[in-house]
Amino acid sequence: MKDETLVVLAEYNSIMEAEIAKSMLDSAGIWSTIRNEYMSAIYPLGTMPAQVVVHEEDYEKAKAMLHHR
Repeated sequence: MKDETLVVLAEYNSIMEAEIAKSMLDSAGIWSTIRNEYMSAIYPLGTMPAQVVVHEEDYEKAKAMLHHR
């Protein structure tokens, strides 16, 4: 089993923004998931942001993709 280190790609104050980013990554074939998805909906804005995380080896490609939207 190989090491699948996850890194935070971006943080969002709304679930909708995080879902849009995840959808863009999914459409490019880059696996991602959202951390704190439910907690960010419960706590006040900015307290617990939703984090989009990717595999470490996909980080640079994913970062470039999100910054070009």
